Amino acid sequence: MARTAPTASPADDGWHRYTTAEDPAGGVDDVVYGADLPGESELRLLGPVEGRRIVDLGCGVGHNAIRLAGHGAKVIGVDPSPDHLAVARQRADEAEVRVEFHQADLADLAFLRSDSIDAAYSAMTLAEVDDLARVFRQVHRILKPESPFVFTLPHPAFTMLDLSSDDPLLRLARGYEDDTPVSWRGAGGAVTDHPRTISTVFTALHRTNFRVDHILEPTAPPKGKHSSWFTEAMRHVPAAVLFRARKQGN
Repeated sequence: MARTAPTASPADDGWHRYTTAEDPAGGVDDVVYGADLPGESELRLLGPVEGRRIVDLGCGVGHNAIRLAGHGAKVIGVDPSPDHLAVARQRADEAEVRVEFHQADLADLAFLRSDSIDAAYSAMTLAEVDDLARVFRQVHRILKPESPFVFTLPHPAFTMLDLSSDDPLLRLARGYEDDTPVSWRGAGGAVTDHPRTISTVFTALHRTNFRVDHILEPTAPPKGKHSSWFTEAMRHVPAAVLFRARKQGN
């Protein structure tokens, strides 16, 4: 979902969740996975998208849904915010692409038939989901066998850092396995994230009958143009972790 940068306070302990549902700095013409991360044109985690039905979970204001549609995908954008979807629909009209938007909870995909989706995608927004296993079950139901589910989450190592410190690499705000929900204020009001370790997410995928074939932990490039979300700590500690899992069974 589209967010503004959170402001550090005692309540959020300097927490930052970098989102990509909003146009990144420079108007990058690519499907993006996170701030200062390689995009789909480089990673190719979704594979060919033309003619394929793809669900964008937490599509926000539509950046990635519109990019996918522009490459010929049949995109279904899902987001719980009517305000975000209103902007997304306007942007899709301006881009002259067709995206099917639905206002719904990310774990409520009853409007989609079983085994009807070629790929599912989500950039960072699953961090806000309390019951992640429920989302995984719904995504597993709608995907065709062996179809990919590609998503990013805040990296648990990065969430340990106190970014309000003069040197966040030397100052830890929380433990690696601390799953205490963290709240911060975005453009739409209060946001609550649920930190999870990589092993927790991997296990939840495995129990839902997904096979994980990619886990990526890229750091930000040391040179070149950076996004407005960039912080020097991202060059040393990955801010996001990328998963690709494929549906097994029925």
